[in-house]
Amino acid sequence: MDLTGLTAFALVTALLVMSPGPNGVLIARTVPTSGKSAGFANIAGFVAAFYVHGTLSILGISVILVQSAAAFTAVKLLGAAYLVWIGLKALHAAWRGGVSQVAVAPARRERTLARAFVEGFLTNALNPKVSMFYLAAFPQFVSHGESAAAAYALVSVHSSINVLWFGSMVLLFSKVSQAARGPGFQRGVKLVTGVVFIGFGLKLATQRAPV
Repeated sequence: MDLTGLTAFALVTALLVMSPGPNGVLIARTVPTSGKSAGFANIAGFVAAFYVHGTLSILGISVILVQSAAAFTAVKLLGAAYLVWIGLKALHAAWRGGVSQVAVAPARRERTLARAFVEGFLTNALNPKVSMFYLAAFPQFVSHGESAAAAYALVSVHSSINVLWFGSMVLLFSKVSQAARGPGFQRGVKLVTGVVFIGFGLKLATQRAPV
C-alpha cells in the first residue's frame, strides 16, 4: 500500500474512532470507579477484538479473490454502499444538529483488569459497526497481491489510533470526554465524516477487480 492509501485509511478510521460510540461510554463507566489501569485494560480489549476481526477479514479477502471477479465486485459494492450509508447518516445528523448529551453513570462496582479487558473485547467483538467495517470497508484498502503482513499493518494503524484517542481519554478523562460530547465537536466530526465517507464510497465503487 502506498502512502496515499495508508493516509486515506488512517483518516477513515480516525473519524470512526472519534465518533461517539460504545467504546467512549465504556471508558466513561470504567475509569471513575476502577481507575486508569482498568481503562487501559478496556483499550487492550478493543485492540484484541480488532485483530480478531482483521484476521477473519484477511482470510475472507483471500478466498474471495481466489473464487471469482464477481465475488470481488459484490464485496466492493457492499463496501462502497456501507461507506456512503455512513456518510449520509453523518451528514443528516450534522444537518439536524442533534447531539447526545446524556450523562454516563460510572459503574457501581470496581472492575478487575481481567474483567475490564473482557468488557473491552466483547464491546468490539460483538459491535455490528466494527464487524461491518472489517467486512465491507477494510477489504477496499487491501490491494490485490499484498501480503497478510501489509493487511495486518492496517489493523495496527486502526489499533494505534484507538490507543491514542482513548488513551488520552483515560489520562485526561474529564476534559477529553467532556469535549468529545460537546455539540460543536460532535457536529464537526459528523460533517467531515459524511463528506469523506461518501467520497471514498463513490471512489471504491469504480475500483476494478484484480485480473
